[in-house]
Amino acid sequence: MTGPAPTLLRGALVLDGTGRPGRTGDVLLAEGRIQRAGGRVDAPGARVVDADGLALAPGFIDMHAHSDLAVLTDPVHLAKVSQGVTTEVVGQDGLSYAPATPAAIEVLREQLAGWNGVPSDLALGWETVGDYLAAVDAARPAANVAALVPQGTVRLDVVGAVDRPAADAEIAAMRALVDRGMRDGAFGMSSGLTYVPGMFAGTDELVALCEVVAAHGGVYVPHQRSYGAGALEAYAEMIEVARRSGVALHLAHATMNFGVNRGRAGELVALLDAALASGVDLTFDTYPYLPGSTTLAALLPSWAAAGGPAATLDRLRDPASRARIAYELDVVGTDGCHGVPVEWETIEISGVRDPALSGRVGHTVAALAAETGRPASTIALELLVADRLGTGILQHVGDEANVRTMMAHPRHTGGSDGILVGDKPHPRAWGTFPRYLGHYVREENVLRLEDAIVHLSARPAALLGLTDRGRIAPGMVADLVLFDPATVADRATFAEPRQQAAGIPWVFVAGEAVIADGRRTEARPGRALRHPNAIKACNI
Repeated sequence: MTGPAPTLLRGALVLDGTGRPGRTGDVLLAEGRIQRAGGRVDAPGARVVDADGLALAPGFIDMHAHSDLAVLTDPVHLAKVSQGVTTEVVGQDGLSYAPATPAAIEVLREQLAGWNGVPSDLALGWETVGDYLAAVDAARPAANVAALVPQGTVRLDVVGAVDRPAADAEIAAMRALVDRGMRDGAFGMSSGLTYVPGMFAGTDELVALCEVVAAHGGVYVPHQRSYGAGALEAYAEMIEVARRSGVALHLAHATMNFGVNRGRAGELVALLDAALASGVDLTFDTYPYLPGSTTLAALLPSWAAAGGPAATLDRLRDPASRARIAYELDVVGTDGCHGVPVEWETIEISGVRDPALSGRVGHTVAALAAETGRPASTIALELLVADRLGTGILQHVGDEANVRTMMAHPRHTGGSDGILVGDKPHPRAWGTFPRYLGHYVREENVLRLEDAIVHLSARPAALLGLTDRGRIAPGMVADLVLFDPATVADRATFAEPRQQAAGIPWVFVAGEAVIADGRRTEARPGRALRHPNAIKACNI
């Protein structure tokens, strides 16, 4: 099978992913790969793209994506390819739709509505990771997809949504599911340890599953138990899991949030550096914004969310249980809200499942409460019942100093954590990568341009084991982005979040232009990637 017609990128500033300063030269693409790179290249018959004044980088890898269903229902996927993203990693935060039993899918359909919606034209759920990857291939998305085995889904399959330790036989069954997922091509395993039911797993259980991931050469990608009170202890637990299991560790959206952690990223860096010095293989991702994004239901205490969505709604309708939940949200601080009492003025409604509730979108819970003179927690819990737990939120709890400290670390990578559904989703879904390049590189000088390219392409490719991506050199897959260093910028805002970035006129996936002259083409050359070890196993 041949690739697209040869393309010659003429006179680009080539940022090759090594961290070296860029050099002006030509790059020839043919048969889906880079044929020549650097100097003057003559290629009669090739399509010529004038790249004078533009920088050429390896395609960006979104290390934390929530596009699990979007790549199937909207494979054109403008939100990501318009940013220069050519590969994204899904199956995040321990919750996705494969490998899932029919019973688990009934739970996940409701639990993940605020993340992914509930598409009416898609049969949700795949028995194996391999089945999901086959569905991605059949959909022919614009960009590539790499998947993780979601630990919370695996626990839901075997143990259910209950809060108890897994029995030895159940751990063995979960290890078998992780092993199958890795053999199918997953790049590792994720956890969401503030989300039911993944949060019910103890350290020893996580170690047991990570041993399987390590045996396959995969990576563990945890959203740990807290980013607020007890955040450092939560990070330390993940480092312990990695040390005991031998797994490579990649910390999801790694930062220190909430007022209790303002300006404390240096303490986290010291912890990570000590782990690296002791031999732990460790990387992490961040997004270049202050607010976070999740679901309103995620703030609930774990006991209230145990048993799945139906049980949660029953508790919210029970006056005694609802009063206890409100007290923990307002006074004690729940494990769902990272051990910190909810500051309702920081909780903004970003999307609802029920269109009749759309008037709440764009308002904070505190503002909605002030309009009625009722407690904010009452408003929030009533909204959860009315919206069947499908409410999305922005959580304005970040700290600029922490964001900058983390992105400057040499083990940092980029991840959007972008939720694509809702009336006003977080703008990071459309703006993460141009925001790095425009705001934090060009305007704020937090990173040098050539270093930022390492963070956004070469380093994530290396940690995933994608040896033929992430650098510009002959023989590499031609996943590339041409951008203007002087004008690249995020246009997505909290008021208008679905806005295409400026200054990214060309994006190539396997040598085929998915963005040309700033416009989306009809090309859909992406595919489901498989971990190299799984590919080797298939070829035996």
